[in-house]
Amino acid sequence: MSLSIGIVGLPNVGKSTLFNALTREQNAAAENYPFCTIEPNKAVVPVPDDRLTNLQDIVSVGQAIHTTVDFVDVAGLVKGASTGEGLGNQFLGNIRDVDAILHVVRCFDDDNVVHVNAKPDPVDDIEVINTELALADLQQLEKRMEKLEREVKGDKKLQPVFEMAKNLLDYIGEGKPLWTYPNREDNAFVRLNQEMRFLTAKPVIYAANVGEENLNEDNDYVIAARKVAEEQGAEILVVCASLEQEMAGLSEEEREEYLELYDIQDSGLEKLIRKSYHLLGLISYFTYNDNEVRAWTIHEGWTAPKAAGVIHTDFERGFIRAEVIPYAIFAEHRDRNAIKSAGLMQVEGQDYIVDDGDVIQFRFNV
Repeated sequence: MSLSIGIVGLPNVGKSTLFNALTREQNAAAENYPFCTIEPNKAVVPVPDDRLTNLQDIVSVGQAIHTTVDFVDVAGLVKGASTGEGLGNQFLGNIRDVDAILHVVRCFDDDNVVHVNAKPDPVDDIEVINTELALADLQQLEKRMEKLEREVKGDKKLQPVFEMAKNLLDYIGEGKPLWTYPNREDNAFVRLNQEMRFLTAKPVIYAANVGEENLNEDNDYVIAARKVAEEQGAEILVVCASLEQEMAGLSEEEREEYLELYDIQDSGLEKLIRKSYHLLGLISYFTYNDNEVRAWTIHEGWTAPKAAGVIHTDFERGFIRAEVIPYAIFAEHRDRNAIKSAGLMQVEGQDYIVDDGDVIQFRFNV
């Protein structure tokens, strides 16, 4: 499985610039006029993980295969986008399949970069986008309600779904995003969300896009954006899209010098991946053979058979056991046989819950 993130925001907030930086490709136009992005930009990006690189060195194989993130950058949204304003609500459909939304908020002043309003206002700018996402969900849900009202007369099993749809209409109507809905595990909610792919049910990370001078010291714009994120229980990160794009074309050594110069520990991509994994409850485990080491993304709390199924369904169907070495132990001893002789390799069965960083060899029979 791979993580997918949709990038949204008003026009000219730095979405495409950030996309270029995150993907380290110059394939998304970044121009100083609204709606410069017409078709959605898409990219598959390897997830940076030093543990995988270290494992490759330890087991001396030629290839390290990272797990990936799919990024989708859509056109800037404006007030009325849900009803076709700007370039229309077709762009909202492009992010219905993503796992999370990265909402880029302009938190810098620059007379050379036009804004849809006189000047940035993070609180209002955030509200505009969130309102359009909510209105798009409302329109879709209202149409589904009309059909449900007819269908439930002939199939009483649909009554819980119908009642849930009514509850969700009220909830969204109160200005609350569905990712804060308290009964998200309810079967009726899960069923509706799988069918409708609600935009407001997707967890949100706000990206406060600042100038270089505010990377380590919040300006008033960032303070305002943080307050909104805290009130919503959302994640927020501070990035400088233009600086990230400058670093995108550098060598690893030059990039490290840039990070040190601006007193930044991690790149925007690394911070975003970390927050996204935390937000969605994702972890990585590792496998290796004579040719490669590989990272696999799973949900926290998955059992060994279910984690094995990410590699191949046969692994899950014919699961016998998992031979597990925590990454820290592997990195310390650097030899599977020595680890096994020392009794540090765990032999686990069906109920084992995979930990982040586990190095696993699955035994199975089909």
